[in-house]
Amino acid sequence: MRIVFILFCLLSLNASANELFAKADVAAGKALHEKNCISCHASSFGGNGSGIYMREYAKVKTSKGLVTQVRACNTNIGLKWFEDEELNVAAYLNQAYYKFEK
Repeated sequence: MRIVFILFCLLSLNASANELFAKADVAAGKALHEKNCISCHASSFGGNGSGIYMREYAKVKTSKGLVTQVRACNTNIGLKWFEDEELNVAAYLNQAYYKFEK
């Protein structure tokens, strides 16, 4: 499994956001986000939690960084999402908030 992850990361280094999220299911990502992410983000940032994405000193600066952050949350919270689910959530967040092209 580790080899698959490393290969995925290497292949995605040169991908644009459009290529990276081309096969993602944005609607499925939105559903996963609403079910698993909003309550934690809202408790930390208030409101609906979207402040985490729009804050001045945001950690995420690229589409690849977005996937990495979603993966870190998945791991830290123990959601046990598959890679395609992580990409779905990242694609939704990119579409809704970040608007990364690369």
